[in-house]
Formats: sequence, structure tokens, C-alpha cells
Amino acid sequence: MDKALQVTRIRSFNRTVTRRIGVLEDSYLSRGRPLGEARVIFEIGLEGAGLGVLRSRLGLDSGYLSRMLRSLEAQGLVAVGKHAGDARSRRATLTQKGRDEHAAYDALSDELANSILDPLSVSRRDRLVAAMAEVERLLMAASITIGEEAPNSAEARQCLAQYFDELAERFEKGFDPAWGNTTTEEEFIPPRGSFVIARLDGRPVGCAALRMIDATTAEIKRMWVAPSARGLGIASRLLLKLEAIAAGLGAKTVWLDTNRALKEAQTLYRREGYEEIARFNDNPYADHWFEKRL
Repeated sequence: MDKALQVTRIRSFNRTVTRRIGVLEDSYLSRGRPLGEARVIFEIGLEGAGLGVLRSRLGLDSGYLSRMLRSLEAQGLVAVGKHAGDARSRRATLTQKGRDEHAAYDALSDELANSILDPLSVSRRDRLVAAMAEVERLLMAASITIGEEAPNSAEARQCLAQYFDELAERFEKGFDPAWGNTTTEEEFIPPRGSFVIARLDGRPVGCAALRMIDATTAEIKRMWVAPSARGLGIASRLLLKLEAIAAGLGAKTVWLDTNRALKEAQTLYRREGYEEIARFNDNPYADHWFEKRL
């Protein structure tokens, strides 16, 4: 299917979905407010949410989110105040009236879902739900962003901590990041290298690093994807991103290594054109070494 037909199909799908779930109505689910405000109520939830988290989840700019929150405050549904643990950040919570509205939306959303399922046979329901799950997952994959960031940022270190914890669980003899580690954060800063983070709705879900060994050889390190985000093609995109950065820094060849316990990593590297070579470093945790010509 060519790209033009794909675009036409997506636009047709969007029109069908928006009409069927009531996006076009000024009063979503007959509660007197548009879908945008209803969605904010849902995302705040019974536990409340920081405004930064809401912006990331909903993909809204600060001004638009502020206008919706002011409207919901005027309706007596939401309260916005300072975060108890951080006076610099603000947090939205539902009032009792807001919690009642949340419960009403929850029940009406179930009714809407049932109204879609009920006219269908059992087999068609299963097909619809399976197709929706696949569409949701593919849309998530399309929402992933990958960008260069400082390797010493709080979120970079958060990613690396989770990466090291996973290696400690999966390696036969555990993992100590200090043992045999000859790399430093400075090596992942341009022009000596790069550190990239993959994000889903603003939340870090993967990372990888690159360092230049010499003028024409780069090494990829710290490749990790959060378990909750696996299967979305993030690892392949991280590799491609770092390969492009390496080429921009003058590299003609990329090296990497991995442990024998990481079978999926070996499969990924071979699929992406990496070939196994002889040992090129003294990493005590490495069992396989790979190379790719750019």
C-alpha cells in the first residue's frame, strides 16, 4: 500500500472514531462539557496529578492546560495548589464534586464501550478489541521521541540505574557498574560522543550512549529499554539514531558488545546488520562483540 493510500485510510479511521465516540459534541457523554475537559478530569484521577505530568500525558501546552484547569476550578471540580513535596511545582486534585463527576464519566464510558460491542457477534467483538489493542500499540510506537540529552541529568541517571539493576538480575554473576568500567560521562558529551533518551508522553522509556574510540570508530554503550515499552521498536530506533550521530562525528565503523544472557540484544544487533567479531575490549561482562560498517 502506497503512502498516499495509507494517509487516506488513517484520515477515514479518524473520522469514524471521532464521530462514534462523541468527540464532536460540545457536551461529551451528556455531562455539559467538551471531551478535553472530561479527559483532564480523568487524567487527574482520584490520586491527583502534577501539572507537568498532565502536560506530558495529554500533549498540551501550558497555556491551554491552564485555561482548562481554570474552567474546571470555576465549576468546582478541581483544586490546583503547590505540591506538598516540592513548593516549586503545582498539583491538581479533584474536589468531592470532581470525584463524583469522575465516577459519572467512568460509568458512562463503560456504557459507551458496551454500546459499541453489543451489536456485534462474539467473534467480531474479539476482532474489534484485538484490532484496537494493535492500533493503540502502534500509535504508542509512533509517539516515541528520541533526542540527545546530558548524560548526567537526573532522568539519564534514572534510566541508567534501572539498566544496571536489570543487568544485576539477569547476569549469572550479577553486575557491578564499577567493575571493569572504563567509560566516563564526559565521553558521552559531543563531540566526544552522545547520550540519547527515548520518551513516551514525556516519560523516559529507554536510553543509549555513544563514544568515539578514535577518529573513525565509535562504540555504542548503555542500550536499555524499559520492560513496559518493549515491543515498540525503540531499541532499533536508538541504534539508528546513534549510528546517524556516529556518522556525523566522522565514524566509519560502530562497535558494541553484549552478555550471553541478553539473547534479544544479540538478535537485534544481527537483524540490524551487525556482525560478530573478535574481542576488542576488556569488559568482564562481555561474551559477544559486534561491528557494523556505516
